[in-house]
Amino acid sequence: MHRTKVRIVEDALDANNTIAEANRADFDRADVAVVNLMSAPGAGKTTLLERALPELGVRVGVLEGDVQGSMDADRLASLHIPVTQLNTDAGFGGECHLDANMVRSALTSLPLEDLDLLVIENVGNLVCPAEFRVGEDSRAMVVSVTEGEDKPLKYPLMFRTCELVIVNKLDLLPHIDFDLDKLLYNIDAVHPGVQTMLVSARNGGGVTQVAEWLAAVGDRAGAVA
Repeated sequence: MHRTKVRIVEDALDANNTIAEANRADFDRADVAVVNLMSAPGAGKTTLLERALPELGVRVGVLEGDVQGSMDADRLASLHIPVTQLNTDAGFGGECHLDANMVRSALTSLPLEDLDLLVIENVGNLVCPAEFRVGEDSRAMVVSVTEGEDKPLKYPLMFRTCELVIVNKLDLLPHIDFDLDKLLYNIDAVHPGVQTMLVSARNGGGVTQVAEWLAAVGDRAGAVA
């Protein structure tokens, strides 16, 4: 029974990777770079994007993943950029992540030819999103200081699969019992040398650095800032 379960999981991931490659080919044809942005619920992904995207200087769009609702997409649409909502409860069983097939189902709604950079804001979850490639160029995650220093040790795959770890909500440090150095130590323990950025999406601290990183991803795919 254990072997059967392992085989099923491997088959599902193999199928996902095949579709992810098809997505990647479509992104390449459109000359658009793609960032898969992940985090736990409430870490501040949307607020960070609200702050960072206006600074990019490239044509950017967002694919917004949620189980239900469009609250985050509505917020980002106020930036007057293309935003497409993808809900996993509509035909995908309410999954706690986006996979390659879900992203593929939304491609016809995305103006890829008019974009330099697409940010996929994944469903808030520290487990499943890390397992499914969607055809992205780069992966980044947001972890907030309110989540505790132990999250890299408890959910190592998420931290290991990202090129950038953004530590958010630094403005709350004076008000909580939290050891920032310990968090950074734990991040490095599970992903040695991974790039980290310290930000406060609420007050804008460090956001320019995030915007520059996003723009650089676009540059690697041939986008012109």
